[in-house]
Amino acid sequence: MTGALTAQTALHRAVWAALDSVLDPELDEPVTDLGFVAICSADRDGRVVVRLRLPTYFCAPNFAFLMVADADDAVRAVPGVSEVDIKLTDHFAADTINEGVAAGKGFVGSFQGEAVAELDSLRADFLRRAVLAGTDRVLRGLDRSTVELTTLTLGDLPRSPELDRLRDRRRLLGLPCSDGDPLLIDPADGSPVPAAGLRRHLGIARVTRVGQEANSGVCRGMLRARYREDEG
Repeated sequence: MTGALTAQTALHRAVWAALDSVLDPELDEPVTDLGFVAICSADRDGRVVVRLRLPTYFCAPNFAFLMVADADDAVRAVPGVSEVDIKLTDHFAADTINEGVAAGKGFVGSFQGEAVAELDSLRADFLRRAVLAGTDRVLRGLDRSTVELTTLTLGDLPRSPELDRLRDRRRLLGLPCSDGDPLLIDPADGSPVPAAGLRRHLGIARVTRVGQEANSGVCRGMLRARYREDEG
């Protein structure tokens, strides 16, 4: 019995770690950190149950679909998982999203007559914003001249979780992310930012980061207000 419980605990931890990789596309934060995972359980036979929740009943269905689909993919990839039951709750499109993800229909197949394209382009747009916001985060506290900034590489920066996060977002977009690659790049094509465009690029990066963090604060507050009975 002890061995079975230990294996079950290990599976639960592995499933939670998999959910850590699932991001809110707009906020660029894990659904686990945001409090969007209401239930996560795994039994001794490898059956996993996950319930996701969002700050409001009317959160954007395309964002919601991405999170549910990504969670489903992530959990199914965990060794030892035999059965997956992942559902979104308390959302106006929950039934459509849950049925579509479970059947592997994709976004267009799930929202027939309403959706005209899959969400790859949307995901890439938000990853590009994440690159901009991440660039501003790793630059905060650095005292470098304009010339130094334009020649700075990723390897010139001290290791940090924020730098690892920036590298990961660039990698997901297929952008240069090795030590010798420039820190300041255009997230659309990976080209280095010239000195003439530096001020504008840094301004956009900062505005993107501030907006992202402000939206995160609003979502966290709305989630706490909506599910305040769960506090503690």
